[in-house]
Amino acid sequence: MATSPGSGSINSDEIKHLEFIQAVVTRLANGSFLIKGWTMTVAGIFFGVAVNSLSWEIAATAMIPIIGFWLLDSYYLRQERMFRKLYDDVRKPDVSVEAFSMNVSSYRRQVSWGKVIRSHTVVNYYGTLLLVAAAFTIGALIKDAQGR
Repeated sequence: MATSPGSGSINSDEIKHLEFIQAVVTRLANGSFLIKGWTMTVAGIFFGVAVNSLSWEIAATAMIPIIGFWLLDSYYLRQERMFRKLYDDVRKPDVSVEAFSMNVSSYRRQVSWGKVIRSHTVVNYYGTLLLVAAAFTIGALIKDAQGR
């Protein structure tokens, strides 16, 4: 049963639909949290090895997984935002959404990759890690230049 425009109340099917959408949003948020944890673990390993060996190459290589995790986390954040838009449409009485639809493809244009990749939550986290990797790289390059 589709949401009927103009009806002021939410029926039990719509409540169940909202619960399904919320479950997906929760899983996506959990996935994002796990990605951040893996990013910190991998970056920490690279930073530890770079400090022990004073290798600018290893420090610079740390940027590759950081960027990869940044993109993966941005994918999860974009999916989450699209499901939140679906949630908003299901809860609004004046918007018609097919019953139990989990299709978010119509929200792709509303949630741009550029805005997600540059959102404060991911820029602050991954940008800081990239700055740390750059600092380790520059520090190791300076040590290498002084050692010659």
